[in-house]
Amino acid sequence: MAEANKGKALSVDVDGVSYQRIPIRTTVVMPGDDLDAFVRQFTAGQLQQGDLLFVTEKIVAITQGRSFQIDEIEPRGLARFLSKYVTRTSYGIGLGMPETMEMALRECGTPRILLAAAVSAVTKLFGRRGDFYRVAGYRARSIDGPTKHTIPPYNTAVVLGPEKPAQVAEHLQGLLEVKADVAVVDINDIGGNILGSTLDRAGEARLVRILKDNPLGQGHESTPLGIIRTA
Repeated sequence: MAEANKGKALSVDVDGVSYQRIPIRTTVVMPGDDLDAFVRQFTAGQLQQGDLLFVTEKIVAITQGRSFQIDEIEPRGLARFLSKYVTRTSYGIGLGMPETMEMALRECGTPRILLAAAVSAVTKLFGRRGDFYRVAGYRARSIDGPTKHTIPPYNTAVVLGPEKPAQVAEHLQGLLEVKADVAVVDINDIGGNILGSTLDRAGEARLVRILKDNPLGQGHESTPLGIIRTA
């Protein structure tokens, strides 16, 4: 029987349609794990025709070797300087620590990060927020830093965004037992993005609304996969 994570609703109404958001509990994904085998194992017997499987970007990135322990990262002086001006929130550290900022410099290139910082410094004077990440782009937005509520060993790790998420979604779709769509998603308790999927743009926009309150949770739920099903 489908069961919601603690504090989350199993169903949500979007555009007059009721959808179930069914979390799939799994083991903790570790570097070196095979994503194909993982998805096959934990979706076996769970999916129905017409479902949508959503996969967190974090497990895709981890299986791609894009997770780094913070003691493996040596921040340069620029990373230490820029990270001081990033606002941390209760939902995540973002680039507000030298190690995550260092990885942003490596991922996006120093010129792009400096441009994003300059634009953000100016637009903040006019009350605009979020321009740093708009200019820096997806690779900077997708970097996850360690937080106390993250499952070990990722409470001491920096995880980058996944490579080629659209291709990953298409590949995973071909592994499923039934015909279903797949989306690689980046969601938290303040919103989310669809990084790649087998949906059209309208479907992706609808999926963002369906996942708006993050039914997978933000802590130790160990539910990196989920199913969207028309109720």
